[in-house]
Amino acid sequence: MPDATSPFDDPFADMYGRLPDPSARRAAGGDAGHGTARRAMTVTETASTDGTAPLSRREAREAAERQARHGASAPEKEQAASPSARPSVAADPSTPPRVESAALEDLFTGHRTTDSQGDPPPPPTKRKRRIGGWIALGVVLVLLGGIAGGGLWVWNTYEDNIRELMGWEEPQDYEPGMANGEALVTIVSGDTGRPISQSLYDAGVTRTPDVFYDYLIDTAQNPPFEPGVFSLQKQMTSAAALEALLDPANKREFTAQLREGLTVEDSLPLLAEGTGLPLEDFQAAVATPSTYGVAADSLEGWLFPATYTFDPGVTAADVVARLVDRTVQSLDAAGVPVADRQRILTIASIIQREARFEADFYKVSRVIENRLDPANQETFGLLQMDSTSQYGFGEADGTASTSEEAQFDDNPWNTYVHPGLPIGPISNPGDIAIDAAMHPADGDWLYFVTVNLDTGETVFTSNIADHERAREQWLSWCSENPDSGC
Repeated sequence: MPDATSPFDDPFADMYGRLPDPSARRAAGGDAGHGTARRAMTVTETASTDGTAPLSRREAREAAERQARHGASAPEKEQAASPSARPSVAADPSTPPRVESAALEDLFTGHRTTDSQGDPPPPPTKRKRRIGGWIALGVVLVLLGGIAGGGLWVWNTYEDNIRELMGWEEPQDYEPGMANGEALVTIVSGDTGRPISQSLYDAGVTRTPDVFYDYLIDTAQNPPFEPGVFSLQKQMTSAAALEALLDPANKREFTAQLREGLTVEDSLPLLAEGTGLPLEDFQAAVATPSTYGVAADSLEGWLFPATYTFDPGVTAADVVARLVDRTVQSLDAAGVPVADRQRILTIASIIQREARFEADFYKVSRVIENRLDPANQETFGLLQMDSTSQYGFGEADGTASTSEEAQFDDNPWNTYVHPGLPIGPISNPGDIAIDAAMHPADGDWLYFVTVNLDTGETVFTSNIADHERAREQWLSWCSENPDSGC
């Protein structure tokens, strides 16, 4: 029967007994080609400095330290360079090279490591490294671009909310005391708070497009804004901008003044100067009277004399249209029928040039009517007004006397040559002259002459004898006042 198993028996004792005896390897010496211990190894051992193979890990470490202190021995160097130190390869050429496994003892002693087994992988080429770098850079840029694009979209979409959440709100209005420079703001008829708010922002007056409108809402204000161009400052508060817009002193205007009795030729330069527009623009604007509803070849008599104010940006056509409309207004106020407008303007233009005082306008109107009366055609036949002959001849220089050339020049305005009224007005009459043309004074006067050009004293007579005496009075005054426009 088998022996009883002792609890102290070691099941691995038999395996330990089969391990090589280190003392036998020591007795074998440093012979690399003989000894059973050497033949048991799969790879040639590396000798220690004293020719004795290491028997344990401690001895191996000590041998390594000695080698580090004194350097490798000549036999070791030779052995490292010899072919026998290289890994063996398979005999079959078709079989890939194989590196033999290091002995267990070499791995334990530190003479061989797992890093020495097999061929190291080849290093990457420069081209591969470059391609890999570009790929990595592209990935990084795509990621960064996506992050930046997403952040920009979030900011643009929710900027106000983000600012409010983070306490980053920008001020909507300028601070008091920042106003500087000049800014022109145009208010169009019908403008309310919202478009005016945008106009103020566009001109650099306010900081944001809505701040002025918000100010009106917050303060419950709805003032009537007057159309025009206003002079303000840049970087104003909404309150200061409102105050400036409501101040008439800040309204900028172009002013043109036309006095009574001027011709179209005399009026256009004044309009150009008052509005800052080119004279050529006005000359083109009056070239077609039908544009303004005037059935005549000229706008003579239709540019009503008055003082006008125009907003910047007005055109020459706008100016002319306004003057014509003002003439129509005066004709309607005087009760002039539409069909008689050109005739009344013609009579009124003569009155405007011949009379010196408004009180005389109605008397001059009566003289014209009496001379045009068919009952008096046998006596006169002609109107014989100096102002008409001067206008037709181009001699309207402000003097009372008419030259012989102008008096007998055959032009359609010369009432010394052609019977009846001239073919059109000779000046731009005012309200009084138009009203006088419609409502002449009562009287039988057929003649009139201004005997004193300084005072405008005029003598009206109904017969030729009285008229000649008045005419002599005028000539006497002219001889005494040669530089007074006779």
